[in-house]
Amino acid sequence: MKKTIITLACALIAQLTFAQTSPTTKQQTKTGTQPTTATETTATYTAGTVTTYKPGKTIVVESNLGAATFALGTAARIVNWAGHVVTSALKPGQRVRVYYTGTGETRVVDHVVVEE
Repeated sequence: MKKTIITLACALIAQLTFAQTSPTTKQQTKTGTQPTTATETTATYTAGTVTTYKPGKTIVVESNLGAATFALGTAARIVNWAGHVVTSALKPGQRVRVYYTGTGETRVVDHVVVEE
């Protein structure tokens, strides 16, 4: 009986010894945010009538300030006043409002709103 108690006691002590976990180390990390630089581009618009339209390339609009040529990028979209995409080609004489970025030779169309 004594032998059984001693055997059980040794078994319990052995389990407790093997059940211990190894010490863990905590690695402290630093988190933060990098300062961001925001570049805001504003779209300007010119209202007038279409004189020349080459889909995917250029649009020329005659306004009260004279003719203005704009480059049509791949992201340029043509919409009506409701915001729906216009699928037909623009025709000379159509009233439009061209929203663009850049100045002079670097004017790139953001979107064109057909006024009719």
